[in-house]
Amino acid sequence: MKIDVYDTYATSKAGKTIHFDVFLPNGRSKDTAVQYARAFLESIGEAADGLKSERCNFCHSENAPPFVEAEIAKSGHYILQMEGCPNPYR
Repeated sequence: MKIDVYDTYATSKAGKTIHFDVFLPNGRSKDTAVQYARAFLESIGEAADGLKSERCNFCHSENAPPFVEAEIAKSGHYILQMEGCPNPYR
């Protein structure tokens, strides 16, 4: 499965940077990525308005690894947590 990666930055309630990627099936819109990004922020106890749409940008397309493909099949997207996230990718 080919996916599109949206590089995303938000600001936490404490003023810290939250960095994560939103993975979507190839061809989905930026608006869809922003919706998933805001839902993710709310799920970790942050305000959805901590994300400005200009800070969620298409980065590149790639082939999804099997675990990402499975999550996308289940929920429509995958969040790769990085800086400032509760479960950062290591």
